[in-house]
Amino acid sequence: MIFYFFLVIFLQVNHNGHLTFDSSYSSYSPQRFPLYGSIDIIAPFWTDLDNRQTGFVLYNQYTNGSVLQQATQDINSYFPNLNFSADWVFVATWYEVAYYGTKTTFQAVLISGGQKCFVLMNYGSIASTTLSAGYDTINSFHHFTIPGSFSSSATGDNSTFSLSSNVNVTGRWAFQVDSGVRGCQFNDCYLYCWTS
Repeated sequence: MIFYFFLVIFLQVNHNGHLTFDSSYSSYSPQRFPLYGSIDIIAPFWTDLDNRQTGFVLYNQYTNGSVLQQATQDINSYFPNLNFSADWVFVATWYEVAYYGTKTTFQAVLISGGQKCFVLMNYGSIASTTLSAGYDTINSFHHFTIPGSFSSSATGDNSTFSLSSNVNVTGRWAFQVDSGVRGCQFNDCYLYCWTS
């Protein structure tokens, strides 16, 4: 599952609940951020997932249409002082993927427009597990961990991920992640160097 940017750098949708850049990452054991490692990672739900028997890992990019309109509307609602307009959206969905007999659904959405970039993490039903959620950059120059990672409150019926938010939309977490100094460029926005 590889999505190529300009045939040079690619975005890898990994089945263990994370996205990486430049190369795949097979780690199924969640780790705490900051990693101080050699990868950039977006991890909406990093744990040992198994989609061999049930569930799907789906992804798509959009450069026009209703998805861009919805992304523009959402970002302007969450960050009202920006006057943002989306021109590229990448959506990765882990739909009803298995975690030891239970099903979990979550999503990562990358949004770019002009000089601004954002990551949304959306949560549906969450299986009880130990997980890490957030993002980390090479050498952890920038990183963020969603509150509740590695705790019993992160998952299950009363998941803080599903029932809470940093933008007052239940189950959604949004981060502005632009101002990067390296990475793959799309319309002057670096897609994988973040600040929080």
